[in-house]
Parts: sequence; C-alpha cells; structure tokens
Amino acid sequence: MKKIIIALITLTCGIAACSTMQSLVRSTFPYTATLIVPASAKVNATLSATSPASSFDQVFTGQGSNTSSIKEVRIASAKILASNPANQRLGVFKSIRLYISRGDGSSEVMVAQRTDISSTVGNNLVLDIDNSRFLDEYIKGSTVRVRMEYELRDALNSDVSVKASLGFSTAPDTTK
Repeated sequence: MKKIIIALITLTCGIAACSTMQSLVRSTFPYTATLIVPASAKVNATLSATSPASSFDQVFTGQGSNTSSIKEVRIASAKILASNPANQRLGVFKSIRLYISRGDGSSEVMVAQRTDISSTVGNNLVLDIDNSRFLDEYIKGSTVRVRMEYELRDALNSDVSVKASLGFSTAPDTTK
C-alpha cells in the first residue's frame, strides 16, 4: 500500500512539474518602438512612420546565443501609447496598421491594426492582432523594424510621439 501511495505522489508531482515547466518555458516577451508622427502629416492620407524595435529580452533577439532554442513565435498583443505631448489623444487617428520587418526593411508583414478608431479614444489603444503566422525569422534576426501606417482624422499642432508595444509568444524548440 505504501508503494502505491508513493508512486501516486511521485506521478502527481511529475505531472505538476511538467505543466509548471511548460508554462515557464512558453513565454511572452515585449518589443517596443517609438514612432514620430510629424505635425506636417496630411489629414485623410495614408502615411507611415518607421523605427527600430528593441526588447528587454535580448536573449531572443539574435544578439544572444539562445535564438535556436525557440520556435513558433507569434504576435500575442499590440498596443499604442501616445507619449508626447503628454495630453495627446489617439482619437486624431482614423486607422493604424503595424508591420514588422527585418532590420533592413525586407520581408515586411502586418501584425496588428485598428481601422475603426473612435474620435474619443484616450492616450492608449489596444490593436487587433493577426496571429495567423509564425514570426520566427523576424524575431530570431539581429534587428527588428516596426512600421506604423496611419491615417489622420485631424491635423496635429505638434509632432506626436507614439510608443508601439508588441508582445510575442514563443515555445521552446525541443528538437535540438
């Protein structure tokens, strides 16, 4: 009877440890980019702003040695925050689309968008993501570039700085 109880406890601990380990290894990591929309930007025209993206988790960006240990990278979240001027509202935008590409601008892919932005939106906005594709080739590269395509509803009084925050989810590559 003791052996059965010990075996059940060991089995339960093993299953719990595997689940915990999987949740720890499957992670989400952020990339941010600061994009500048000039005061001279035209209203009702499709324009764009581009910036390199950076991540706190440099181990996954190609600048570390661990990029071969991840796979199945997908977009998990996307958010825009108006950071300058301090009272800037995102209701000046009609639509926003976010694209990522390699650092040289090649092989661009849309990862998030919002086409129905209300004129009453505050200084932050969650975008609709497109997580239908894997983004391994971008995130495993040494640099990532973010391009924001936008259409303004209203003219701007000054340059507007917006911060794009992109969250990516990944799984461990256990085949290596």
